[in-house]
Amino acid sequence: MSFRPREAPQGSAVLNVMRAAVMKAGRALLRDFGEVEALQISQKGTADFVTAADLKVEKILREELEHARPGYCFVMEEGGIVEGPDKSHRWIIDPIDGTTNFIHSLPQFAISVALERDGQLAAGIVYAPVLNEFFWAEKGRGAWLNDKRLRVAGRRKLSECIFATGVPFADRPGHELFLSELAQVMKRTAGVRRFGAASLDLAYVAAGRFDGFWEHGLKPWDIAAGTLLVREAGGLVTDEAASADVLNAPAVIAANFDLHPELMKVLALART
Repeated sequence: MSFRPREAPQGSAVLNVMRAAVMKAGRALLRDFGEVEALQISQKGTADFVTAADLKVEKILREELEHARPGYCFVMEEGGIVEGPDKSHRWIIDPIDGTTNFIHSLPQFAISVALERDGQLAAGIVYAPVLNEFFWAEKGRGAWLNDKRLRVAGRRKLSECIFATGVPFADRPGHELFLSELAQVMKRTAGVRRFGAASLDLAYVAAGRFDGFWEHGLKPWDIAAGTLLVREAGGLVTDEAASADVLNAPAVIAANFDLHPELMKVLALART
């Protein structure tokens, strides 16, 4: 299946390289997803299989991108940092964002790949293979779902909005703060959703499905592609101090320009 846009602008050469790599990795991941479903039913356990799937997908992505653009640096969830001679370009890769969903045969997971050029996000893809949704963006060229232009939702009243978030893992700090934030947000909004894949949460903000998103303790590979999607869809993504430098920030907040300051104010109440 081809995702070459009909109404969208033609992607750049590097975007097409990313697209080809992600689609190849997605085909492998779909086959693995079918195996996970079988393992889940047989109750044989899936942890080792999913670890292998993670590594396999990351290997495909690295090999494809390295072949097309030799010398670029990498930041990968599994493989860590790989330095290349071209220090101005860096791939940021999450082979399976939403691994727990993948383990439980839930389709809410994605491959996330972003390109950083001279310290700025230049291109990003979030691909949900089971859902058959291919989100992509390039700096200055907008954000797209397959061939459909994306815009963040235009709602301005918190009481009408749905926000997405992520819950800290059991062995990480921050549960009490999160519960306080959740209480503050829930009593002022139409609801909160926790889908378990930050890249897709941000893609959904870009698509107007969610009105905003916040989460603590994320890594660059969790949010790089999604951050560019939201910004190119007309939204705002910052840390808690309103800085746009979010890839290594302790928290990320995304929404449209009207809701973003309101969400920040609500979250700040949890720390008072």
